[in-house]
Amino acid sequence: MAKTYQVDPAHSSVTFTVKHMMISKVKGEFKEFDIKANGEPNDLANASVKVTIQAASIDTNNTDRDNHLRSGDFFNAEEYPHLVFHSTSFRSKGGGEFELTGDLTIRGTTREETFEVEYEGSAKDPWGNMKHAFSGEGSLNREDYGLTWNQALEAGGVLVDKKVKFEFELQFTEVEA
Repeated sequence: MAKTYQVDPAHSSVTFTVKHMMISKVKGEFKEFDIKANGEPNDLANASVKVTIQAASIDTNNTDRDNHLRSGDFFNAEEYPHLVFHSTSFRSKGGGEFELTGDLTIRGTTREETFEVEYEGSAKDPWGNMKHAFSGEGSLNREDYGLTWNQALEAGGVLVDKKVKFEFELQFTEVEA
């Protein structure tokens, strides 16, 4: 029987990287998110995952930039407070590696995206709770979701790349269904 899992936010992160001015990379993270999963950690074929990220929790270590990212130029966090991902399939690649495919919704636009996921293992914590860890990565085109703001650079190119790379480190705890 499939089990239900809740992400442990104190031991998890959802981060991203995007090129700035075509020469450097800016990193950031979403501080508030909820992830629920159902399935068996060692057999994800029938597993399901729902990820809900608070758009306003974006943090790039720069208040002005964060406020701009929350504005209508980017996430429009007031009107679209959540980024949501619903899995549609896990495909085993062997050796604890998977392709996780699902529907990602940002700013009211839903598109299918695929992320690479690796099962890192399971262990009991000092209080007897079984923990399960996963890491993953993927990328998307932010313009596909209406995040199209940009500025042309005098020397050519643009201020913000359209490709955004995501990484996540997640630890789950089994919960009562």
